[in-house]
Amino acid sequence: PKCALNIIGQVFGNGVVSIPCCQELVKEGNECHDTLIKYIVDRPTLIANETKYLQKRDELWAHCVSVSKAI
Repeated sequence: PKCALNIIGQVFGNGVVSIPCCQELVKEGNECHDTLIKYIVDRPTLIANETKYLQKRDELWAHCVSVSKAI
């Protein structure tokens, strides 16, 4: 739950995801990550900024994959 909140915080705010949370995210898989963020973005209050949030989602995924490979 803590990592999920950190991930959401980074995509939708100014949060930062730790290395252990990045590893957990990669372990869960890209499909899970994409589905969760897309589900949240579809809310009426967020949909106007969908492109920005989906870009941040993809950037976070790429970052976490690179961090996880480096360890």
